[in-house]
Amino acid sequence: MAESFDPHALTDDVRRFLTERHLATFTTTRADGRPHVTPVGFTYDEATGVARVITWATSWKARHVARSPHQSAALCQVDGGRWLTLYGTADVTDEPARTAEGVRRYAERYRPPKDRDDRVVIEIQVEQILGRA
Repeated sequence: MAESFDPHALTDDVRRFLTERHLATFTTTRADGRPHVTPVGFTYDEATGVARVITWATSWKARHVARSPHQSAALCQVDGGRWLTLYGTADVTDEPARTAEGVRRYAERYRPPKDRDDRVVIEIQVEQILGRA
């Protein structure tokens, strides 16, 4: 059975799971209302409740979020019987400081990404976390 976790007061198990190197799926909504699901790396900032996905401006995920700011989105990370889904509202930005923060956090969890001139960051304000950690 899934548990609900406070996005700003994680248990040690949830915190550890969100910092281990795992990929996730990111779900947004296409213009026609169908879901768009894509694999991503992401980071989570417990203090602010913000999950970040770095990408490039012309990616479908960035285009879907840019078309419909503040849209509902979900990140789902799975490892065997452990899983967490982070639900919230997504926005995309190319603001240099916010993009650099997304890249910095990504490099800490995964590895330094390749430099891109069209780098953007999708920020998800997490409202709910469900799962088993």
